[in-house]
Amino acid sequence: MWDSNEPARQRQGTRRSPMGHARWVACVGLALSLGASISCNQGVTASRSSTILVIERIGAASGGTTDDPIPTLLNSDVLTNGGVFPDIGRVTMRLAFKDPGTSENPASPTSANWVTVTGYRVFYRRTDGRNTAGVDVPYPFEGGMTMTTIDIGTGEFTLIRAQAKLEAPLIALRSQTGIPGGAVALSVIADITFFGHDQTGAAVSADGSIGVNFADFADPGAV
Repeated sequence: MWDSNEPARQRQGTRRSPMGHARWVACVGLALSLGASISCNQGVTASRSSTILVIERIGAASGGTTDDPIPTLLNSDVLTNGGVFPDIGRVTMRLAFKDPGTSENPASPTSANWVTVTGYRVFYRRTDGRNTAGVDVPYPFEGGMTMTTIDIGTGEFTLIRAQAKLEAPLIALRSQTGIPGGAVALSVIADITFFGHDQTGAAVSADGSIGVNFADFADPGAV
């Protein structure tokens, strides 16, 4: 707080001159400009590939069956003929470009743009917000796969691991009454991130989701 007895000329001497104020504004503006430039450059560096992956479709089939992994909603049997089996997913992806070119001169992929997927991560979530792994939903996991997309590519991967059906919460879904069909079910969404690189080494990833219903469904061929 200013002393009321302080000479006015001393108080006035502390005020920023118009020229000083202009320099201060210029410095702040430069700092903000540099900060924005750095942020932009970091974003470009983090995704320097000119190619992106577009997931066209994710399908799946319950393990222990001869079903083709085509349906886009998985009914996962937690116990099939007295055993447990992993559930297999199938993904179809195609290449696209950040700069697609023009209608007269569209961009086309070269061998440098091909994307090799080297792995994936799976997380499970419920729409009611109860998402504790090993309690409300199966544990997340990471898997390996190799699939090179030249234009359009399709590959299979494990969507539900067999060990997940031997752990909580899925093991509790087994029928205790001997009646096939399982009276209790658990519905989740499986979020999958596929990751890899183009042929220049630049990182590329794509995200997709599929709905999963877990239950002790009737076994194939059961009357």
